[in-house]
Amino acid sequence: MALKNFNPITPSLRGTVLVSRTGLWNGKPVKALTIGKTGTGARNHHGRITSRFRGGGHKRSYRLVDFKRRRFDIEAMVERLEYDPNRTAFIALIRYADGVLSYILAPQRLAVGDRVISAARADIKPGNAMPLAAIPVGTIIHNIEMKPGAGGKLARAAGTYAQLAGKDAGYAQLKLGSGELRTVRAECMASIGAVSNPDNSNVHIGKAGRSRWLGRRPHNRGVAMNPVDHPLGGGEGRSSGGRHPVTPWGKPTKGYKTRANKRTDKLIIRRRNKGKG
Repeated sequence: MALKNFNPITPSLRGTVLVSRTGLWNGKPVKALTIGKTGTGARNHHGRITSRFRGGGHKRSYRLVDFKRRRFDIEAMVERLEYDPNRTAFIALIRYADGVLSYILAPQRLAVGDRVISAARADIKPGNAMPLAAIPVGTIIHNIEMKPGAGGKLARAAGTYAQLAGKDAGYAQLKLGSGELRTVRAECMASIGAVSNPDNSNVHIGKAGRSRWLGRRPHNRGVAMNPVDHPLGGGEGRSSGGRHPVTPWGKPTKGYKTRANKRTDKLIIRRRNKGKG
């Protein structure tokens, strides 16, 4: 997919850059593969805000994407590629040989009419899914399970992928986009190829209204608040806060390590690259 630029006939269009959806399905999704989605406004079941600056946005229906890919040895044909408002990647509608319809994450270079399959061993081509034990070392993969049968969790966003770096003693070594090198069980499923829509990182929203359509409300800085509202607030004139960046509740942020999952520390061979997200 190419990027779409606009003539600057309005101030907001001057900087707008979007992804062209030429070639994607122009109709509604398959109703049997969708469910209603209710916005929470970032509130929990007590009605309290748990994630700030969220709310509103366009009405959406949730597409039931098959992240498990456990319909083994049944070939499927790609009927169409679709836009999914709930994720940055595109999705593909596939029809299995027995007539069952399903949505999967669309990898790059997957086209309408292509055939895909999930199997214990299959061809190394975009869209096919198989256990990591059957995938050659060095292959680019996406939608990778972290536990067998739990469904893909890694490399699902637009343009992302991981590389199978090695296999040893029932485990597969994965090099992730962050630079992290970690292991998962070799029985875990993965799909071949990189996720579609790599140009998503080059999108320029262009105007505040488009952020509101996406459910993102205006974000006000802590240093612009009063001391009663934020630890960085207050000060005569404009100030930079006077202390290391913190959340409204005083927790350090921007570089503060929050990972506390010691149970899976042993599965990480090398930490992610310094300075990345």
